[in-house]
Amino acid sequence: MLKLLVQKGSRSMQIIAVRKEHVRRIGLLLLIVVALVLYRLRFHWLPLIPTKMNSRKVGLQAEREYFELEGKKLLILGGSMHYFRVPRAYWTDRMLKMKALGLNTLTTYVPWNLHEPQRGIFNFKGNLDLEAYLRLADDLNLWVILRPGPYICSEWDLGGLPSWLLRDKNMKLRTTYVGFTDAVDDFFDELIPKVIPFQYKKGGPIIAVQVENEYGGYDKDQEYMKFVYEALLHRGIVELLMTSDNQDGLSKGSVDGALPTINFQEMDSGMTFMKGLEPGKPKMVMEYWSGWFDNWGGHHHIYQEGILDTIAALLNKGVSINLYMFHGGTNFGFMNGAQDFDTYIADVTSYDYDAPLSEAGDYTEKYVQIRKLYSKYLDQELPEQPAQMYKSKYSALRVKEYIPLWEVLSQLEKPIESEKPINMENLPINNGSGQAYGYTLYNTVINSGGLLHSMQNVRDRAQVFVDGQSVGFLDYKNLELAISVATGKRNLSLLVENRGRVNYGDKLDDQRKGLIGDIFLNKEPLKGFTIYPLEMKTNFIESFSTIPLNPIPENPTFPAFFYGIMHVDSLPYDTFVKLKGWTKGAVFVNGMNLGRYWEIGPQQTLYLPAPWLQHGTNEIVIFEESNAGKTVEFLGKPDLGQAQQEGR
Repeated sequence: MLKLLVQKGSRSMQIIAVRKEHVRRIGLLLLIVVALVLYRLRFHWLPLIPTKMNSRKVGLQAEREYFELEGKKLLILGGSMHYFRVPRAYWTDRMLKMKALGLNTLTTYVPWNLHEPQRGIFNFKGNLDLEAYLRLADDLNLWVILRPGPYICSEWDLGGLPSWLLRDKNMKLRTTYVGFTDAVDDFFDELIPKVIPFQYKKGGPIIAVQVENEYGGYDKDQEYMKFVYEALLHRGIVELLMTSDNQDGLSKGSVDGALPTINFQEMDSGMTFMKGLEPGKPKMVMEYWSGWFDNWGGHHHIYQEGILDTIAALLNKGVSINLYMFHGGTNFGFMNGAQDFDTYIADVTSYDYDAPLSEAGDYTEKYVQIRKLYSKYLDQELPEQPAQMYKSKYSALRVKEYIPLWEVLSQLEKPIESEKPINMENLPINNGSGQAYGYTLYNTVINSGGLLHSMQNVRDRAQVFVDGQSVGFLDYKNLELAISVATGKRNLSLLVENRGRVNYGDKLDDQRKGLIGDIFLNKEPLKGFTIYPLEMKTNFIESFSTIPLNPIPENPTFPAFFYGIMHVDSLPYDTFVKLKGWTKGAVFVNGMNLGRYWEIGPQQTLYLPAPWLQHGTNEIVIFEESNAGKTVEFLGKPDLGQAQQEGR
């Protein structure tokens, strides 16, 4: 009997053990299923795209350690692309390439200085049609993080602030100085109503809006960020607000009510940096610098090493990432920024940035590798990559006609007469908004030779002429110039170039250009100036097709405008302008300003997008300061100069 009881007990224990093992396996299976479900919910974007969001009760939430959209976890995989740096005809192509990389969010700045070039005169048309840009993002199922400034940095002239603000001698930019806040209010009154219908809760793609930009690195007014924050709220912004700062500014650039985000490139410093973010909130790198910008006289930056490791590490920690830049584009015209940390250096025309998508919209090896990483991480097949756009090498153009600057002056509007020099911004033109960009010519009369001294009042570079003959340059390093002794009156001219206003740092208030004070000859200030603003706007450039031009002699007179016709016998394709033998100036095609060139590099070609060309004849105008080559070449690939590998 006892033996039977023992046997029964043994069987019972075996049954219990089997049942426990069965329960354990079921539990393990359930855990795996739950994990897989959570994994798919976390990384599968299909339910979290604009066209699938039929119910929009709440916007992007930042109340947990991850973002939520309508109760679903959302990891933001963003990419920066600026509509004002990309021809409008290419917006769709670039956004589709963004989606094919695996990104779900587009981030863009809004450049105040382009949208309000003269005070009270606004432009939201053509390439500046922000509403069309947002509508396209929505149509292509991209979320948007809008960064409306008013300051944007972005290696853009004056960080996107309009230069006419500097007409006020007491101006204090990015503060609650009433002259600045009144101007911001006027701009936001025009801008924000255009944006409101595109907010998420209104059925649009905007899921977040950034308050100012990297203010912690400026930090001159503790009330300023609150002013911008409330300016957005009071005009109807209802989506999640964010701030964005680098390591040095994180503690000073935030504002109550906005989620702090960070900007960095190196993983080691970035992870330390993130510890300073608010606990229990989502972590986001608003600017993961995928490359870097170039300066004249430097080298072309290449960043490869460590990028994939950094992105992977961030993804594994559940950190949302925005690639700055996904696609850099171009600083067309005279819109490039500059830096001045004891030494002034200006940015080049190209904003290629060594981004995953090149300046001309081409895939790079960086794009390919990041796409593989995102595809693996998302565990889904990404959208098909749009075809690469063809680039064309056109026949070289031999320029045969030109007109010296001195002969063009009669074609300009009446010059300004002034006893003392006037800086660009305070010239009485453009409806009281002054001159923003380009060159300014200052003419006066001297009665002797001697030592010409700038007293650091040349901004940024002046070519000096005596009776139309170049005698040298004045700039930040060259403050003195010897003027030959001669009898009688002579014309002294200073052609001053605004090479680009500083876009970052504490010198924003000091960015007036042209001659910002007296120029001295033998310790006596020069007086009696005739001033010609040379803005080189489209209507001025287009006038060269209607005025008499000269055949180019063996030794042309400089500075000068050179004119030629480029023939395109088929549909136009992108190309790259190379100016071998030319020294320094700007190139215009069909009235459009491609930007500056300079033989010192690194940039050796200028991007010419196909939409700016036409079948048949195309007018090419080159403004050259010192020396002209014989031809203009059109290449099938860019030359951004000698590269230097950087990164950890």
